Amino acid sequence: MTYNNLKPTHYRVLHPFATANRKLQTENRKLRTANLLLLIFLIICSQGVNAGFPETVKRVKLSIVAVGTYQPTRSPPASFKGTGFAIKDGRYVVTNAHVLPDSMDTKRQESLAVFFRKGKKIEMRRATLLAKDKKHDLAILKVSGKPLKALKLGDDSKVREGQLYGFTGFPIGMVLGLAPVTHRGIVSAITPIVIPAMNSSRLDLKHIRRMNDPYDVFQLDATAYPGNSGSPLYEVETGRVVGVINSVFVKDTKESALTAPSGISYAIPARYIKKLLRKVGN
Repeated sequence: MTYNNLKPTHYRVLHPFATANRKLQTENRKLRTANLLLLIFLIICSQGVNAGFPETVKRVKLSIVAVGTYQPTRSPPASFKGTGFAIKDGRYVVTNAHVLPDSMDTKRQESLAVFFRKGKKIEMRRATLLAKDKKHDLAILKVSGKPLKALKLGDDSKVREGQLYGFTGFPIGMVLGLAPVTHRGIVSAITPIVIPAMNSSRLDLKHIRRMNDPYDVFQLDATAYPGNSGSPLYEVETGRVVGVINSVFVKDTKESALTAPSGISYAIPARYIKKLLRKVGN
């Protein structure tokens, strides 16, 4: 039998192979199309986040303050210690506990204060210490005067390694003027605050106490400086705070076994701010 003699009914014997091949080609085209649409979607989402970040920064900066002390007879009267940010009704400021001075010269009217830029002017507000959590290096201040623009606290349990976050503060204090500086980076690890296998020769009572009740902190691939202590770590899309930048306290604990300090930065999870607020009845 030759192919020339094949009747239409004979084609049905060979046809299933051709049909299967066409179906496979169709499915491949659909798969390629779906992958292309997914890639386009991811690019759009990525561009959307990048495009929205400047607006987030613009909003966040309104809540950032410099934390320090004010003494009218001193020159200069303002002394910068670290960064803070407003929460709740705008009259509460969160910062690191180590930012606060151990003592103040009250006889010469030295007091806690926050400083921020409003237009071209720099404003100062006196502050009082409401609560302090030395274990997690956090403090909450109550600020006098009109409320500041407040940031909202987010859910730090949803933080994942590899996610992108921003933080805004004063990395080198007020040397270059009272202008908040923004950085961003990923959470490179969620890691215990202490290293269990630290060199025993470097252990002291402080580190032993922290080892007895450790907690996790966020390790970042962005560099924070001492003046950044107290800066909010926030979601780039919403500005919700998931942590508080800490460039001194955590390093002193986690990296005390290192001969030379690293450029790694850390943040205290925001859950401890919420716990501290509950202690003061807010």
